[in-house]
Amino acid sequence: MNRIAISLPIIMSLCLRASLAMGKDDAPEVSYFADKQRGWFWYEVLPEPAKKARPETQADQEKPKPDIKPPSDFQAEIEPKTQAKPSAEPQPLSSAWLKQNLEHYLNQAIDDPSPENVAAFYYLQRVMMDKAERFTNAARYVVMSDPQLDETVRRPVATYAANEANHQASVVAERALKGIAAQAGILFFFRSDCPYCHVQAPILAMLENAYGFKIYPVSLDGLPMPNGFFSQFKRDNGQAAMLGVEQTPALFLMKPPKQIVPLAQGALSLEEITGRILLAAKEAGWIDATQYQTTQGIRNTPMLLPTAGSISPAVTRDPLSLIQALQRSAHLGSTP
Repeated sequence: MNRIAISLPIIMSLCLRASLAMGKDDAPEVSYFADKQRGWFWYEVLPEPAKKARPETQADQEKPKPDIKPPSDFQAEIEPKTQAKPSAEPQPLSSAWLKQNLEHYLNQAIDDPSPENVAAFYYLQRVMMDKAERFTNAARYVVMSDPQLDETVRRPVATYAANEANHQASVVAERALKGIAAQAGILFFFRSDCPYCHVQAPILAMLENAYGFKIYPVSLDGLPMPNGFFSQFKRDNGQAAMLGVEQTPALFLMKPPKQIVPLAQGALSLEEITGRILLAAKEAGWIDATQYQTTQGIRNTPMLLPTAGSISPAVTRDPLSLIQALQRSAHLGSTP
């Protein structure tokens, strides 16, 4: 019993020394007898050692600092860029002024419908309507005084004159189509199972009978159409792929020996086919532009198509000079 009592203080002293050694390696050992006032509360949590600050490397020391400008200098740089130049106020009651302000007067009259607000809006609306009427009267006079601006010169609007223009167009178109048929034919690609080809065939037969076009039928699947049209056909031997046929019926205007012009890949009416034949013939040079214009029921007139660079910017700033320059280009230009 005495041996145990004697060894107990020794064990406690050793534990205290081990605890202090684990808590701080570089701290000097403190004897219990030198600090006996603390008593036996030897199990204490010691504060962690402070980490040493990492010394700045040379690269960090040499890194340039950002140039921070004072707020006054920064604001001075921004203000000239953000300040917009004041725009010129349009002349009161001009078209630009009415466009900007008429809605404001309308909203004011709606929000506060006093007699003054409502009357102000309607007076401004009256001004705008009077300006429009004045422009319309001046425009009618200018257009009727200049044949280059009067559209009735190219195409009449009166019923009797329009009927006569249509009659002349039909006569000239029939003559032109017969002339084209004398030197060109229609290449017709079809399939036996294509329903659109079945309804296109009678239209082509009408074209053949009316104007004398020779129809050259080509079957893509090597079979005839079930309705019996164009039974004397030829099988496709690569012609369709060479011409880029993707859909049937496909129509091409063919002029021997080597001229082939695409018309359509899809079903067309007789009027659409004849219209495309005339346009293709005009673009290929088989009929002249004047003849083509007449087939459309339009009188041939010079077109206002000035060449690029023929009118300078200085000319456009003077209305009279601009008019004269456009008139000269119309007289010198070619017809469509």
